[in-house]
Amino acid sequence: MEGLSQLFSIDGLLAFLTLSVLEIVLGIDNLIFLSILVKKAPKEKQRFTRILGLALALVFRIVLLLGISWIVQLKEPILSIYEFNFSLRDLILLVGGLFLLTKSTLEIHEKLEEQRESNKSEKKLQSGISMILLQIIAIDLVFSLDSILTAVGLTQNITIMISAVIISMLFMMVFAGWVSEFIHKNPTIIMLALSFLIMIGVLLIADAFHFHVPRGYIYFSLGFSLLVEILNLKLLKKHFRRKF
Repeated sequence: MEGLSQLFSIDGLLAFLTLSVLEIVLGIDNLIFLSILVKKAPKEKQRFTRILGLALALVFRIVLLLGISWIVQLKEPILSIYEFNFSLRDLILLVGGLFLLTKSTLEIHEKLEEQRESNKSEKKLQSGISMILLQIIAIDLVFSLDSILTAVGLTQNITIMISAVIISMLFMMVFAGWVSEFIHKNPTIIMLALSFLIMIGVLLIADAFHFHVPRGYIYFSLGFSLLVEILNLKLLKKHFRRKF
């Protein structure tokens, strides 16, 4: 009851709105990765896989929030290599960053191969649901940890944090289909999205080595690049119509 009363206070509502917006912004990389993976599933199962992936992300975040005292302890050093002291959080970010870096690079290579081998069957491009879900779970764990640590820095109220996470996930569930369609209708947007994921992978690795780069710079550069790419697409369509 105390948590609910704080949520409906002026300070509580301000923290809730701020955290909800931040959770939505921080969820962009998760949503992009999810959209690219889900496209590998059979067409009739893509919507189910997308919703299940986001539902798993929501569960991860709530479970981590309920174990908030354990999350704080993740920052305690457990391994020392030369002058670097690594905590469990650092190791999770390092593994997650390497995974994201490798997966995004392989995806770019696959997209380039698709262009060269146009006769490749659709069946070969489709992956099993279980393999897709395993990859979604792996990266959800990393993004959830990053998201929860951000939430802890803004408020200590569990009710506010869980409410903000639920709102942000519902928002992503509503727009996930549109984002997926938009990305896959435009091959250049796919490359931009994969390049962004490579950058996020590098940032996670840097974070693991205690070199923190504010995410605001990254999201601004993504937004600017996306705007330029949309203008390019409109210009190409206009040029194509004039030509024919």
